Amino acid sequence: TVCRAVRGFNMMDQLDIYESLRRNMIIFLFFKRNKHQPEFNAPICHRKLKSALKKKFQCVFEGISKAGNPTLLNQIYTELYITEGGTGEVNEEHEVRQIETASRKQDRAETSIRQEDIFKPPPGRDQPIRTVMTKGVAGIGKTVLTQKFTLDWAEDKANQDIEFTFPFTFRELNVLKEKKFSLVELVHLFFTETKEAGMCSFDHFQVVFIFDGLDECRLPLDFHNTEVLTDPTESTSVDVLLTNLIRRKLLPSARLWITTRPAAANQIPPQCVDMVTEVRGFNDPEKEEYFRKRFRHEEQASRIISHIKTSRSLHIMCHIPVFCWITATVLEEVLKTREGGELPKTLTEMYIHFLVVQSKLKKVKYDGGAESDPHWSPETRKMMESLGKVAFEQLQKGNLIFYESDLTECGIDIRAASVYSGIFKAESVIFQKTVYCFVHLSVQEFLAAVYMFHCHTNRNKEDFLMAVLEKSLINKNGHLDLFVRFLHGLSLQSNQRLLGGLLGQTETKPETIQRAINNLKTMNGMKISPDRSINIFHCLMELKDHSVHQEIQEFLKSETRSDKKLSLIHCSALAYMLQMSEAVLDEFDLKKYNTSTEGRRRLIPVPDRLRT
Repeated sequence: TVCRAVRGFNMMDQLDIYESLRRNMIIFLFFKRNKHQPEFNAPICHRKLKSALKKKFQCVFEGISKAGNPTLLNQIYTELYITEGGTGEVNEEHEVRQIETASRKQDRAETSIRQEDIFKPPPGRDQPIRTVMTKGVAGIGKTVLTQKFTLDWAEDKANQDIEFTFPFTFRELNVLKEKKFSLVELVHLFFTETKEAGMCSFDHFQVVFIFDGLDECRLPLDFHNTEVLTDPTESTSVDVLLTNLIRRKLLPSARLWITTRPAAANQIPPQCVDMVTEVRGFNDPEKEEYFRKRFRHEEQASRIISHIKTSRSLHIMCHIPVFCWITATVLEEVLKTREGGELPKTLTEMYIHFLVVQSKLKKVKYDGGAESDPHWSPETRKMMESLGKVAFEQLQKGNLIFYESDLTECGIDIRAASVYSGIFKAESVIFQKTVYCFVHLSVQEFLAAVYMFHCHTNRNKEDFLMAVLEKSLINKNGHLDLFVRFLHGLSLQSNQRLLGGLLGQTETKPETIQRAINNLKTMNGMKISPDRSINIFHCLMELKDHSVHQEIQEFLKSETRSDKKLSLIHCSALAYMLQMSEAVLDEFDLKKYNTSTEGRRRLIPVPDRLRT
């Protein structure tokens, strides 16, 4: 009967049907042997879970959580560049700097993997992959990656050897910090289909647990002193459940997939991880694919892609999918309202336009105003100041997610803030709790800079900028680098005009800007690491001073390089430009460069571009 039923399908479809029947028969026979469970519960649960996960993940709200029009994930999804290898060690560089490093690596021979193959052992490895850690900077696409994996499983497109997939986020698990559950109860809480089916054991099934956002974890994960737990029906705290799952004491047959920003990777002992992967975001063809999907008009898409290629800062940031969304949002509006006008080239300009666009959207959508109306009302200015305050305070603490108490401390009305969904978003988690965050870390850094600039309007600008820059450069992890670049960009009168009345009465004279530029060029950085000093060059670019960049371009074309004396800022710029170059160097001799000892030290990052 089965043979006659499937005869009308092609060979591949027939094989899929037979495989599905085989799996369901195994599940059926297991439950027939198990006297403690009713028959057919597992197959029914299997189907219901897939249906629920498909409904949950088939649509996404790009950049904005639960606001605007949903987009089908399969329609918008662009393959991310994922590499195998690396370690679980912490990376203390600013994440934009890590993206720059990653962009250099993509022209080298590396093993790339697809999301559906995340648990497949690499060639030459016989041992199965049980626990995978995937690292990636904020906004690079880790969450969407896990959603796509889950959706493909739920739609029977991939990984059909897996019986049950259970995706969790640490944002949700944080809410359960003071509560106790068994592993079975925890699964029942999040996936009610398993409870309805009466399932209380997963030992005989191929199960995948996904834990997204380790960097947001506020649970005390202690892998040295936590009690051993092996019984999935025994209640304990959520952190004890997680540590025992990860160290393979609890449900050792399960596969685990943990995602994290690089700074939190060392929370998991390396011996507990079988494979480390890294999400590098979009490579160059994938960037183009994203914009061509977003802009169906070929001429418009081509202009946007060409523009991004002209700005190194924008081109690098577009490795991050969320930044592609920000860029698309801005350029779509600018091309519509300023036809033939100049497009934003610096990061500061891009984020100013983004803030203005989101403010206009709020004005039209929630206030019933027109697009031509002034977008900085007194209420809007006050809200932006409050959001900037929470952005700055949480940036100093290293927090990307916050709770209602964090907002009320900064005088933010939760309901009033909710209409700024393109900038700031709320996410409902378990037990009707809500967590808050900015749409991306860079938006938080920008608003923090706007807030600080507003607070110091009456201070001596060049002294203020220098003090903040010096503080950021001695910071080991560089987490204030982009914040400082934005502060310098906000000093320009052209950018202050773009922001309109948001900053209040500001007037930065041209001579003040020139003194700030001179300070950057002559800054003595004996205590600054070579990699960190490159941010001085980025600050110059945000101030639209291209003189150092042009001088280094001329230097690289010169046949008499040894005659040219290089200053410290020249060396920082040279190091950056050689690092970002598409060309791979055959050799790099520090002695050939006419500079000081400190200048040669600033050139140390360059050998990373040598051919290996």
